[in-house]
Amino acid sequence: MVEPNLSSVNGALHAIRAGKLVAIPTETVYGLGADASNSEAVQQIYELKGRPADHPLIVHVQSPLDENKTREEEWLAILSPWTRHIPESALILIKHFWPGPLTLVFEKSKSVLDCVTGGQATVAIRSPAHPLTQELLRRFGGGIAAPSANRYGRISPTSAGDVQSEFPNHPDLLILDGGPCEHGIESTILDVSGEGSPKLLRPGSISPTMIKKATGIDVVSNSRTAKQPRVSGTHLAHYAPHTALYLYSQSEIELPLAQLISQLPKAQLAVLVWEQEHIHHSEVLKAYRNNLTFIPITMDPISFARQLYRLLRDLDQGQYQGIFIPNPPNTEAWDAVRDRLQRASFGSGPSSNNHVSN
Repeated sequence: MVEPNLSSVNGALHAIRAGKLVAIPTETVYGLGADASNSEAVQQIYELKGRPADHPLIVHVQSPLDENKTREEEWLAILSPWTRHIPESALILIKHFWPGPLTLVFEKSKSVLDCVTGGQATVAIRSPAHPLTQELLRRFGGGIAAPSANRYGRISPTSAGDVQSEFPNHPDLLILDGGPCEHGIESTILDVSGEGSPKLLRPGSISPTMIKKATGIDVVSNSRTAKQPRVSGTHLAHYAPHTALYLYSQSEIELPLAQLISQLPKAQLAVLVWEQEHIHHSEVLKAYRNNLTFIPITMDPISFARQLYRLLRDLDQGQYQGIFIPNPPNTEAWDAVRDRLQRASFGSGPSSNNHVSN
C-alpha cells in the first residue's frame, strides 16, 4: 500500500466535488467513482461503462477517525445518511472487517438516489482499506459510488495502467494511482437487509468460514431467490476477456482437451496448467499440437486471485485465439476465483455463444 499523496488526493477531491468521475484505487480493484449524491455524476458512470441502468452501484464510505466516540457510534453516524436500519449482525461484521473487502447490503434511506441502487429498496455499502481512497473519502465527507473502472462486463482493472487502457478516448479521466491492488478480485457481498442471518450474494476474499471464525455469525451461502437484491458483478457474463476463454476439468486434461484443441488447428492457444502438473501435461498435449503456449499457475487461491485479472489482461492482449484454464477445485477457498472464471468464460470472445464452456 502507498501512503496518501496529498496533491493527487486534492485533485481527485476537486473533481468529485465538481461532479466529475475519478478512478480510485481500492484493495480489491480500481473503481470508477462519482459523488453518490449527484445524479448527473452517477449517470456518467453508467454512460462511460456502458452499464445497464438497473445494475446497482456500491457506495464507498470513510472509516472513523474520532477517538472521542466509540467505533460503533462513529459507524452509525457514517451510515445513517444511507440506511434505514442497521442490524446488530452488520455492526459486528463492520467491527471485524471494515475497512476492507466486504460489502454489506442494507435497506436504503429515502435520500439515496435510485440511480445508485438500480431502482431497488436496498443500497450496497463498503469502506475500502486503501489509504489514498480513505483520505479522499474523509476530505470529501460523503459517499462515492464506484463500480469497477472498466467497460461493462470486461476484465476488472487492478492498476492505474489498466484503467487507462480501458478508456483510451477519455484522457481527461482523472486516475488516482494507488499502485497494484492487494486482493485483485472484488469484495465479498452480504445481504443484511432482511430477517435472519446474512446471505452471501457474491463470494470474495472474505469467506463464510472466515466470518464464522471471527464473529460467530453463520452466513447463508445458498439462498438464491427471486427476492434477493441485485448486486454488482453477478450477471452470467462478466469479467470477460475479448479472447475466447475455455474452462476444463482435471478429467479433461488429456484426451478431451486435446480433441477440443485439435478442432482449432491454426489458432494460437494459451493453455494454463497447475504448476505441479505443468511438465507432464504439456508433454502430452504437445503430441497433438506443437504451437501451444503452456503457462504454469499457482495452486494457492489467494495468490491466484491476486494475479487473475492481470493474467487475463496480459493473455487478452497477446496474439491468442483461445485461452484454456483449469476449473478451480470445488472448495470454499476457491469460490471467488471459480465464480469470476465461470462468468468470464461465459462472456468471453466476440460472442458469448461462440465456444463451449464448462
